[in-house]
Amino acid sequence: MSIGALDATNAYGRVAGLGGTLGGKASTGKTDAIGANVSGEPRRHRTRDGELVEVSWDEAFAEVERRFAEVVDRHGREALGVYVGNPNAHNLGALLYLKPLLKAMGTRNVFSASTVDQRPKELTSSWLFGGGLSIPVPDVDRTDLLVVLGANPYASNGSLATAPDWPGRIEALRARGGRLVVVDPRRSRTAEEADLHLAIRPGTDALLLAAIVTTLAEEGAIEPGAAGEWVRGLDTVIDALAPFTAEAVAPMVGIKAHEVRQLALDLSEAERAAVYGRMGTTTAEFGTIASWLVDVVNLVTGNLDRPGGAMFTKAAAGAANTRGAARTGRGLRVGRHESRVRGLAETMGELPAACLAEEIDTPGEGQIRAMVTVAGNPVLSTPNGDRLDAAMAGLDLYVAVDIYVNETTRHADVILPPPSALHKGHYDLALLQLALRNVANYSPPVLPLPAGQPDEWEIFARLALIAQGMGAAAEPAIVDDLVIATLVQSAVGDEHGPVAGRDPDDILAALAPRRGPERILDLLLRTGPYGDGFGSRTEEVAPGIPPLTLDVLLDHPHGVDLGPLEPRLPEVLRTPSGMIELDAEPILADLPRLHAALDRTPPEAVLVGRRDLRSNNSWMHNLEVLVKGKPRCTLHVHPDDAERWGLTDGANARVTARAGTVEVPVEVTDGIRAGVVSLPHGWGHHLPGARLGVAARHAGVNSNVLTDEGVVDVPSGNAVLNGIPVEVVPV
Repeated sequence: MSIGALDATNAYGRVAGLGGTLGGKASTGKTDAIGANVSGEPRRHRTRDGELVEVSWDEAFAEVERRFAEVVDRHGREALGVYVGNPNAHNLGALLYLKPLLKAMGTRNVFSASTVDQRPKELTSSWLFGGGLSIPVPDVDRTDLLVVLGANPYASNGSLATAPDWPGRIEALRARGGRLVVVDPRRSRTAEEADLHLAIRPGTDALLLAAIVTTLAEEGAIEPGAAGEWVRGLDTVIDALAPFTAEAVAPMVGIKAHEVRQLALDLSEAERAAVYGRMGTTTAEFGTIASWLVDVVNLVTGNLDRPGGAMFTKAAAGAANTRGAARTGRGLRVGRHESRVRGLAETMGELPAACLAEEIDTPGEGQIRAMVTVAGNPVLSTPNGDRLDAAMAGLDLYVAVDIYVNETTRHADVILPPPSALHKGHYDLALLQLALRNVANYSPPVLPLPAGQPDEWEIFARLALIAQGMGAAAEPAIVDDLVIATLVQSAVGDEHGPVAGRDPDDILAALAPRRGPERILDLLLRTGPYGDGFGSRTEEVAPGIPPLTLDVLLDHPHGVDLGPLEPRLPEVLRTPSGMIELDAEPILADLPRLHAALDRTPPEAVLVGRRDLRSNNSWMHNLEVLVKGKPRCTLHVHPDDAERWGLTDGANARVTARAGTVEVPVEVTDGIRAGVVSLPHGWGHHLPGARLGVAARHAGVNSNVLTDEGVVDVPSGNAVLNGIPVEVVPV
């Protein structure tokens, strides 16, 4: 999640895993032992003579203060960089307290996993609807036709369409006579259950979606329905997509023209249909256009903002589209600054992760010399991991907030381990904005904090105070009180909100004695669309459910069901025009690049990633129960390709791309399209100094050694992780 994606605090989030951890202590130094756990009382780790040693929390923060000041004094604040990893999107403390740290650091060198994941969707949702998390989700429980592109919800539980038990939901879809269509170059776990699997050529989803719109225009079947009243630029978009006929795109997408046309007609004729796109569409060369076209197709088939189509969640807390005046907004500007080396544009306050390595290893004014990473492992998760690995080793200062000594944090000078997931409360502030039903639930900590262990928010607060120049000994409560006071002031200043004009001191008194994330969450719940408004609302928000406060959620440990999704247009819109701005200029300006792709000759072989239920992310590889069984880090190769390239099932192949080379066992399977090979992401646990003992025994190879940091989706700067040209030969 991007910094700006969560507008309640304009911050981010996600939770790290268990196993191979630091055991709640701080450390300094460079790590040296694979598989060793750090144990003892809570401390930070610090480097001494190149070795990672346990130190007290005070010593660790003092070391950070000393070395931070040295870097800033010598090189200025633009020599600082921050990388925020994917786990933070589920992490309440990070979501709420990272922004103060970033502001205190005062650098524009901010990077996150969003630009190797979902930045295209955040951008298009901002341009079309006025918010990065105003993402229409498929109403799976009521649809008759679900079309899934580049997604594997049987393995991921939906991600940007958050819900448990996707298999059960698909079974229910079939039971009521509905159909599932999966568009994917692999026969994924989800594709295995599909009524129709279309094995598309990687990276061409935008062409397919454009052809669907054009086919419907040719058939006179553009029917936006009720949502059409709130659309700007539909005719402009239809005209711009006219060259992308089914016949024109078929040779590139690898799907026959009549199949493209039939899919378009099926979407048009279904009583209720929804199109859902995920990482296969966003981590591609035309990720922004593809993300936009998912919404365009849902719109022109009359399925946007209607039951059974693509709908907007009304989240109980934190959603920008539930605050302020409907149909008003500032709009989204990108490119407010650029990366130093390549000139890649900022989006949503961040620079593309694809340029992180060059910003560290390229000398000159503004070179990044100090980094802070939070729950991330960019050496494994970002393009050209080998180059970034070398760059991280050369930093003057590297501070990691992480429970792992992983392939990236092994380079850290100071490691500040936050509490484990069992020691902190959980409310999924971000992903509950993308849930398939309106729900809310809070899980308090299972275990009390160990003696001496600061809470996660306190770690961020102390780092912010150091960056602000207030010193390592300053009280974290200073930051906590500033954050809550700012949010309360914003709430009482919102003339459309439930506490407009109230005395801020009265609101703060009502939130006492809670502190930290729980105090903020209570405020967000009480001022949200189902909240008690600090007494201004008394009626039930659902049968048997009083207006929401944190206490109400604590009284309902299994959560509260606030009902199915309901149409929200136009009140959900926060665009400057008050309309769905379908003709967003940055998107239309990129269409000539897509058109030029029609004349390309496809490479002989391209690489795509894949996800397994038990290894969605790299931190899952350090749990024996998840990695046992047959090896999963294998190269999937179609039988025809195996014969043509001289590959043997179980033997090693050498895979070479512009960025690098790996050797990996071959798994011959007809579950992948010919001309496409696949490696799972997040592996490559062989590097010395990482303390991931289980993962090291199942090391695999890092697929991102092969991905090219020089190729990005132009409007978003998102890394291109799918459709990488490669050469495959036997070893």
